[in-house]
Amino acid sequence: QVKVVESGGGLVQPGGSLRLSCTASGSIFSIDAMGWYRQAPGKERELVGFITSGGEIHYADSKKGRFTISRDNVKNMVYLQMNSLKPVDTAVYYCNVSVGRFRYWGQGTQVTVSS
Repeated sequence: QVKVVESGGGLVQPGGSLRLSCTASGSIFSIDAMGWYRQAPGKERELVGFITSGGEIHYADSKKGRFTISRDNVKNMVYLQMNSLKPVDTAVYYCNVSVGRFRYWGQGTQVTVSS
């Protein structure tokens, strides 16, 4: 069993920054990709980006430039640094962890960008 927990969400003003963290724990031999998705109210969940076990990073086109994903393989953690936040970035942000052929989701963390 793998548990995935996100943290770091909150209320931030437009133009501000937030750093989300995600920790995977449990029966993990090795983690493949770790990634971030988000779901805004009334919209489908969408990919923000992911990082492979080898450190390759892929971003959804619209997320390039303001969002940065990094990973700590020793701690089984992945981070999402978000800069120059806009109200349209308001969403629940979910962490996704791939272990073998299985994918695990966290419960999500709310990010609200508002003045």
